[in-house]
Amino acid sequence: MIQDRFEHVTVVKQANVYFDGNVTSRTVLFPNGTRKTLGVMLPGSYEFGTAAAELMEVIDGEMNVLLPGATEWRVYKAGESFGVPANAKFKLQISAVADYCCSYLP
Repeated sequence: MIQDRFEHVTVVKQANVYFDGNVTSRTVLFPNGTRKTLGVMLPGSYEFGTAAAELMEVIDGEMNVLLPGATEWRVYKAGESFGVPANAKFKLQISAVADYCCSYLP
């Protein structure tokens, strides 16, 4: 189940802006040192690289995803999530606005 709110956190005001503003997010810092980003993706095709392992949660909309090492695209809808390993690249195809939460894993 996707958490619907975070309490006792710090939000970085400066936006993370990618792909000419088609993907934006805000960083959320937790007291235990972990961080997440909350963002929105507009329709388009994107490729992201990871430094740390990530857990991507689809809050609203859907994402067509090609994960590292996969040969077939998979659709993830609101309420679903997928993991991406550290130091990897993954591709996304977004057909309608998608709302997401990205957790950076240790």
